[in-house]
Formats: sequence, C-alpha cells, structure tokens
Amino acid sequence: MSSTCSSILSAKTGWFQRTIELNRAQRGCHIVTEEVLAKLPEIKQFNIGLCHLMIMHTSAALSLNENADPDVRKDMEMFLNRLAPEDLPYKHIEEGPDDMPAHIKSALLGHSLTIPITEGRLNLGTWQGIWLCEHRNRASGRRIVVTLNGALKA
Repeated sequence: MSSTCSSILSAKTGWFQRTIELNRAQRGCHIVTEEVLAKLPEIKQFNIGLCHLMIMHTSAALSLNENADPDVRKDMEMFLNRLAPEDLPYKHIEEGPDDMPAHIKSALLGHSLTIPITEGRLNLGTWQGIWLCEHRNRASGRRIVVTLNGALKA
C-alpha cells in the first residue's frame, strides 16, 4: 500500500467564494465537472486546499460518481425513480407530481460535496466526476455556492 503526503508550512492561505449557475439540465444525472471548473479559474491559485460545493435547491442534488460510462447515470435515474416514485399518495402536491419525489431524492443524495484541491486542480479519482442530479421535469438553471480555501501558490 502506498500513500502520498503533501504539506505546506507557513504558506499564505486564502478563501474564495462564488455562486455559479449551471446550465439548465433535463431530468436525470449529468456530469458537470468541466462546467464547474470553467466557472472557477481561481482554483488554479491554490496549491493545496478544499473545494466545497453546495447546491441551493431542495429538488436537485450533487454527487461524486462515475464519469465514464453513461449507463451508470441512466441506471441511477432508474433506481431513484423506483425508490421515490411519483404515484404515491404524497401530501405535498402543489408543485406537481415530480416535486415531492425530487425532495426525497435530494435528501438521500445530499446537497454538498467537499473535494481536495492539489496543485490547482480537483484531486478526483480516475473515474470520478461531479454530478448534478436533476430530479424535476422542468427545472431552471441550478445555483451552486462554491467555497475554496487552502494554501495559495507562491
């Protein structure tokens, strides 16, 4: 078993925060890693740190998952639809039959991710990507608050 250790002592630290809007996506699971990074050129200023992403909606979620095979995203959508189907007798129905299941799916998957930053890049596994899990049939663009903190490059 090998391990990697990075340490920065007495480095200048920094914080950065921005709210970004993702492009409108249809219902399903979508890889948004490149879209997020395109809106965060400041990440390149960090040598080591953390990138925290929080979606500002209760009917969509973020996930860190498979970034290669699109069938994984299709299978996830199929599973989530079986887990929280639209045809149950929900009390909360004012916003349409897809709304309450969307809240359930969002609660199960989560609203935030924290990803390490190493040498100005997200330190993701080989097959990992950031997913926007859109649970509504007709959603608008989704907003994400991104917070970066860590040791800045010299």
